Amino acid sequence: MTQTVIITGGAGGMGLATAKIMGRDHRVVIADVNRERLDAAVAELTGLGIEAEGVVCDITDRASVDALFATATRSGTGTGTGTGTGTGTVRAVVHSAGVSPQMGTAEQIIRINALGTVNVTQAALAIAGEGFALVNVASIAGHMTPKLLTPTRSFRLALTDLPRFVRKLTSAAKLAPKSMHSGSAYSVSKGFVIWYSQEMAAAFGAKGARIVSVSPGSFDTAMGRLEEAKASGKLVEYAALKRFGKPEEVAEVLAFCASDKPGYLTGVDILCDGGTKAGLDFESMIAMARAS
Repeated sequence: MTQTVIITGGAGGMGLATAKIMGRDHRVVIADVNRERLDAAVAELTGLGIEAEGVVCDITDRASVDALFATATRSGTGTGTGTGTGTGTVRAVVHSAGVSPQMGTAEQIIRINALGTVNVTQAALAIAGEGFALVNVASIAGHMTPKLLTPTRSFRLALTDLPRFVRKLTSAAKLAPKSMHSGSAYSVSKGFVIWYSQEMAAAFGAKGARIVSVSPGSFDTAMGRLEEAKASGKLVEYAALKRFGKPEEVAEVLAFCASDKPGYLTGVDILCDGGTKAGLDFESMIAMARAS
């Protein structure tokens, strides 16, 4: 039986780079909100000899996420497009879909990055079994909010009351000056991804499955370059490696975490930032927050 990996945000950037690696020994189902981007990515993967399928999915909508997972577990001739031919077992999920501060309002960022992660994680847990792995993409931004200012109590609402969870995280982001709302929402949402991936480790472990998060720093993707004039470009100044990372470099980390090789790795966040956080002190973190 063919093993399948689902990759959200798989039509570009680090998601597509991860699909190229995992496609060597997996059937790949990539998801994105844009059909044209999906079709182009599937064509590229197919040209590399990878069995690939594209599914339009809105991660803020649980029904849409469930439909993605259903498509991934049945014949590739379903609602997606691509070269899938047979039913496969979903062995891993790499959740790289998300938006940056320049791409939406505070509420939109919370809904996509935080609520979207809850939807994907819960759908993954529902099908998880022995050897399954979920990798959630967070961000170095999730490490930059002081613990005392991290709205952990609001994070816990993700376990009980999702509408209130979205409202509370959006309100927390708006405590900052108006010009910083989107940047604050991004940091809060990615801090949540790190927290939630750790919080859910026991539930996945009970099924013999793993969950980790990976926090990239500044990478040379369309999203990363969109933020270059602000946060991502500024971060490079503090990095040990004075350059943007390549999508293929973080993709290797994501693919490894999603593989069956690190079988005892779960409930942790892996920082892949070129040594950026190592070069940040409290004052520089405050400067970064203002820049974003």
